[in-house]
Amino acid sequence: MLGTVLPLYLAGVPVQTGRTLRVLDKYTGEAYADVAVAGPAEFEAAIAAAVAAEGPLRRSKPFQRQAWLAAAARAFEARADELTAVLAAEAGKTERDARGEVGRLVDTFRFASEEAVRSYGEVLPLEVTPRAAGYRGMWKRVPLGACGFITPFNFPLNLVAHKVAPALAAGCPFVLKPASATPVSALLVGEVLAGLGRGGDGLPPGTFSILPARAADAEVLATDPRLKRLSFTGSDEVGWALKAKAGKKRVTLELGGNAAVIVDAGVDLDDVVERLVVGAYQQAGQSCISVQRILVVEAVYDALRAQLVARVRGLTAGDPRDPRHFCGPLVSEADALRLAGWIESARERGATVLAGGGRRGAVLEPTLLEGVPADHELVVSEAFGPVAVLQRVADFDAAIAEANRSRFGLQAGVFTRDIHRAMRAWDELEVGGVLINEVPSWRVDHMPYGGVKDSGVGREGVRCAIEELSEPRLLVLRDETS
Repeated sequence: MLGTVLPLYLAGVPVQTGRTLRVLDKYTGEAYADVAVAGPAEFEAAIAAAVAAEGPLRRSKPFQRQAWLAAAARAFEARADELTAVLAAEAGKTERDARGEVGRLVDTFRFASEEAVRSYGEVLPLEVTPRAAGYRGMWKRVPLGACGFITPFNFPLNLVAHKVAPALAAGCPFVLKPASATPVSALLVGEVLAGLGRGGDGLPPGTFSILPARAADAEVLATDPRLKRLSFTGSDEVGWALKAKAGKKRVTLELGGNAAVIVDAGVDLDDVVERLVVGAYQQAGQSCISVQRILVVEAVYDALRAQLVARVRGLTAGDPRDPRHFCGPLVSEADALRLAGWIESARERGATVLAGGGRRGAVLEPTLLEGVPADHELVVSEAFGPVAVLQRVADFDAAIAEANRSRFGLQAGVFTRDIHRAMRAWDELEVGGVLINEVPSWRVDHMPYGGVKDSGVGREGVRCAIEELSEPRLLVLRDETS
């Protein structure tokens, strides 16, 4: 992609600013693309345009919004090979992972196109007391208005889709700041949206802006009162800091985690091991719901340990374009160095590295440890890489208690054949989602998705996101003869 500067999208129009950001190939470290960068003036213009678009977009009909979203989904599907190649370069994803994300991008826009025509209200009986005789009530949902979105590097297509598609379905203009490490994917989304046209049967002018920028310049998405909602996906430290600056603005935060999996006795260990490998090491572990803590009851610990160690030792990491590798690189060598340091620190404190642990540049081998101290970063913090920790627990109740001993609470997985234990896990695990006989990193894009504790506030997933981007508006009618 070198040789030309990819434009940003300001009020739906491709714009060059004269300032550029260089994007690197995450495996080779070489220059991959240059993109235009926004500053304060572009953010001001984008927010003003989004506010001006509130009325026209609110007046658009559900069938129009459905048509825009469906057309975008078809365009993404037609460009699947191109998008897959972009993800391999700027995000370091293997072809398997990249194609999976492109498929989810298409799904998310299709789900949103379906939900665009499903905004229901309710007739509300008011004559429940004598003083309300002759009154009728009803309510509908209306769009909040212009919104600000900030997305991370790890799913640079689909996590953009989870902001953009529900906003269009709900009728909310938006300004999006993508991750500086992976802005090309978001700009290609902008290219497709711009191709839907402006005015007439196309998107109202000003409906969207996609602005690569410095984090400091994007803070206005939290602080500007003209934007009605901030939706942020990223680290808990940054997310909570932005919420503190957001004032009266509504905020959705999709933050980090150190997801736990509970393995009960009596389960199919072959199946469990295969799911754990996917949950811990797919996407090079760069997912907020990647399996990080594996809590195994005493009765099956040794057997599962032997199988899992053998399986993880057979995984390889390297060039994401080489189909032999299960993992590509981390987003940067600095991240790989951080995790390598955590692994060495755990080893020095008595942990055993059962598999992996090696590093070459930004590539970290799929790694499995046991005996990690309970207060170590690999247990209490978010690793965000291909590292998992095995832990022996006495029984199922002890596993639930240990899973809850975390400041995070996004999703958890539970492998059990006991329906009562499955229901107890659903009741007692302090997380946003409990997956039975599956790893927490499994997701379908219309699911309610979000966490508790330090993992965030609010819910995404297309239908839930549309609700977060809208609000009920009541109508009361008095019969003049009453």
